[in-house]
Amino acid sequence: MRVVSLVPSLTEAVARTVPGALVGATDWCTHPAGLDVVRVGGTKNPKTDRIRSLAPDLVIANEEENRAADLDALRAAGVEVLVTEVRTVPQAVTELDRVLTACGAASRPRWLDDAEAAWADPPVPEGRATAVVPIWRRPWMVLGRDTFAGDVLARLGVDHLYAAHAERYPKVPVEELRAARPDVVVLPDEPYRFTADDGPEAFPGLPCALVDGRYLTWYGPSLAGAPRALAAALRAARR
Repeated sequence: MRVVSLVPSLTEAVARTVPGALVGATDWCTHPAGLDVVRVGGTKNPKTDRIRSLAPDLVIANEEENRAADLDALRAAGVEVLVTEVRTVPQAVTELDRVLTACGAASRPRWLDDAEAAWADPPVPEGRATAVVPIWRRPWMVLGRDTFAGDVLARLGVDHLYAAHAERYPKVPVEELRAARPDVVVLPDEPYRFTADDGPEAFPGLPCALVDGRYLTWYGPSLAGAPRALAAALRAARR
């Protein structure tokens, strides 16, 4: 089996579960460290010619992270493409099962069992909290409706204030975000790399939780450790 992954989460999952199956991955596929495969460009601008030259049996993609036009071009060239949709934690588990089976996994990996168990009983505070979750600045963008990260936070007792917005990642002026007075501002380190010196200063007087974006937005082996890591960061921010 020769697999090209266009999704960092899926790259990590396949590399860990089916060693040797991956022959190509995007420039953004940073895990596992030292992955030695051909790089095929970005998630939004993959080099389809390079992908075809690898003669993959399967390309794995995601409906949010990858563009339909690129996937259609690969299909038109005779390449099989498996497209995932992941907007909730249970959906992530189901889709990971499907991808790993398609990539030749002989059995369900232990890490996926551990992830499912971890999310079956996540650490949840006594009271729920509200949040805004910026994912970009210049312009400011936040989590909106129907997102995987939003579902992750909801399962940890955090309701983000733009969950009912018409857009999935709306642009919202920072003045409006501050005026919403959330209990906590959640600042991940991807896609925008928020840090202690870049992000919290925009929200004076509001608790800010700097979180590992891999725990918040990736659906792969990191799912197993995500509940405790995120809960700890959220708890620390509100002390």
